[in-house]
Amino acid sequence: MSTPFNPLQPAPGTPVFPPNSRYHGAAIAVHVDTEGREVRHLRRRFIPGAASLASIEHHLVSDGDRPDTIAAATLGDPELYWQLCDGNGVMHPRELTAVPGRTLRVTLPAGIPAP
Repeated sequence: MSTPFNPLQPAPGTPVFPPNSRYHGAAIAVHVDTEGREVRHLRRRFIPGAASLASIEHHLVSDGDRPDTIAAATLGDPELYWQLCDGNGVMHPRELTAVPGRTLRVTLPAGIPAP
């Protein structure tokens, strides 16, 4: 019987999360509980300040827009919606498109300078 996939216990040498994940490269911590069992968890991810991220374009929110479709159109990958959240200082993706007419910053991830 095969072991079910657990992203917090990857096979040796494999990345925990894919490169397009906001958690790619995040450290894994191990806590030993009172019964001696190891409990693995992700360390906290600190959201970068939106002003520190390099803008590459802007997107005007239209009625019916979704964070994933905006990310697909502007960044080439719908799973990069989190990058839009970081660049606009929001915690919840639905905040990005809640107000039609809002202008969103499309940014690069933290640590990558503007071209």
